[in-house]
Amino acid sequence: MIYNPIKVDLPLLKAAVAAGEKTAGWRETLWFETSKEDPGQKVTAEVLALDVDFDVIMIAGGDGTVRAVAEGVRGFDVPVGLIPRGTGNLLARNLKLTLDSVDRAVSTAFAGKDRSIDLGLVEVEREDATKEKFVFLVMAGLGLDAKMIANTDPDLKKKVGWIAYVDAIRKSLSGNNSINIRYNLDRQGNRTVKVHTVMIGNCGSLPGNILLLPDAAVDDGVFDIVALRPEGFFGWVQIWVKIVWENGVLRRSQAGRKLMGMTKEVRTLRYLQGKEFVMRLEGPEEFELDGDSFGKVVAVKATVEHLGLTVKVPAGKDVR
Repeated sequence: MIYNPIKVDLPLLKAAVAAGEKTAGWRETLWFETSKEDPGQKVTAEVLALDVDFDVIMIAGGDGTVRAVAEGVRGFDVPVGLIPRGTGNLLARNLKLTLDSVDRAVSTAFAGKDRSIDLGLVEVEREDATKEKFVFLVMAGLGLDAKMIANTDPDLKKKVGWIAYVDAIRKSLSGNNSINIRYNLDRQGNRTVKVHTVMIGNCGSLPGNILLLPDAAVDDGVFDIVALRPEGFFGWVQIWVKIVWENGVLRRSQAGRKLMGMTKEVRTLRYLQGKEFVMRLEGPEEFELDGDSFGKVVAVKATVEHLGLTVKVPAGKDVR
């Protein structure tokens, strides 16, 4: 068990794990905690260096902890079990795992079946020309989305959850938010576009039943990419109608999908799909991965590692 001590109720979690061990007939679980200095990569490396044949690595925390541990697990043939305890829990939401029961989440980790999902790999370039590599599981974002996350007060987020983003949105919308980007999708040639936000998704659903990327699947071997290009207030209204109404409501019924077929695509959103997406910016911009800020970048290269991570899901769930 690799857990974020800030996110979990440790006595409750240990009781659930002890019950799960007894029911499944497993040996005692080994426990490791993350820290502010190490969100998960180093402790995962320490775990995997032990002379122990692990059957599963459980991760208790939010999306940041899951991302960090997945980065450490990459390349090792060991499944992970998610115990969602964060604000968004986006990967767990997209896999339709339980969010409100530690007991059920632990039971799935012990007795669930394996589901392989894609990993997103990114290489970013900083303003000083240094480069860094990361893994992501849900989304990578650039522009207004990343500014919002960078402007979010962590203490307020801890107290009120997603409501904390409201104030961050207000701060992020001040000033000129348009970005000029030169991009290349699957090496088809360079193109330029002016956007407010670009999001590269391995998953499509956000909290609040918002379906940002309706065609995204965690195991299809491609990214779903959306560029938001609103022009004034009416442009934001078009985006809201498309994402919240069409994707979130109409798409979920046969009659609604027929209505969608009668509507026109809007210029304020542009959807793309591909396995490799490269962007270069005119200047440094905020960048985020799975809901955490990763500072400013001037270039990003994102590629898909198809079925690069194995996750435990309930035994009765269709893994496709």
